[in-house]
Amino acid sequence: MKIILASGSPRRREILDQVGIKYEVKPSNKEEIITSTNPVQVVKELSLMKATDIFEGEDGDCVVIGADTVVSSDDKILGKPKNEEDAIRMIQNLCGRAHSVFTGVAIIKREHGKEEIQNFYVETKVNVVNMTLEEIKAYVDTKEPMDKAGAYAVQGKFAPYIEGLEGDYYNVVGFPISAICKVLGEMKIAY
Repeated sequence: MKIILASGSPRRREILDQVGIKYEVKPSNKEEIITSTNPVQVVKELSLMKATDIFEGEDGDCVVIGADTVVSSDDKILGKPKNEEDAIRMIQNLCGRAHSVFTGVAIIKREHGKEEIQNFYVETKVNVVNMTLEEIKAYVDTKEPMDKAGAYAVQGKFAPYIEGLEGDYYNVVGFPISAICKVLGEMKIAY
């Protein structure tokens, strides 16, 4: 069965490669329009939208996996920072406490003309240590936070500031592979 990743994320590709899943990459370029401010609803909607966009262009048997990740603190979604000042503000907000990372996943399967959709989410709580303003500025100066939701990369230069995780580490990276593999198995998708 052909498996298609509806994402251009290098981190998601690395995780699929790591576990040995064979796949093709076809990123969705559909405009992301959300109708909710609830992080769970947002990631489920966006992951399903991405997967559906690619699935509709495919003929024959296939599996399409779409994913979307957001960082949430105080019930507000923290997107990618607009500029360095925004990144500093976001990181200051995360310091010394826990926040949540939500990843929505949509898996759409077509086999012998029958379609099946699974759309779910995974939440991981992340504890960030207290950081000095100098530490925050030095991290922002690396430019790493500029294209990351919540203005940090758990697998990158921000690692020293992560005090602990409650849940799936790979979810924070953007692809909860354990939950994905479990659902693939439930859907009888060999990989």
